Amino acid sequence: MELLVLLIVQEKDRYGYELVEAVSKIVDVNEGTIYPILKRLTNENYFETYLEESREGPTRKYYHITALGIKRCLEQKKEWENFAKNVNEFIKRSEVK
Repeated sequence: MELLVLLIVQEKDRYGYELVEAVSKIVDVNEGTIYPILKRLTNENYFETYLEESREGPTRKYYHITALGIKRCLEQKKEWENFAKNVNEFIKRSEVK
């Protein structure tokens, strides 16, 4: 889930609910899963936040990826690709004939 959040915020700055909606288009997820990830990534300096007025309601907190966050995103992406490759190879070897 962390990788998805990093990749989506890397595309453009997002506010929390907007991010939940973007992730939900990829996997079934709820706010209770995303907000703790955002908090942790911000605490670990992978994201910075800023407030912006909204024409449709209260002020929104936007998340912006930092240089450290981009580095983390690349690391996570490489780990995911290796994981997926290993699982796919295992599945191919394990297919019932």
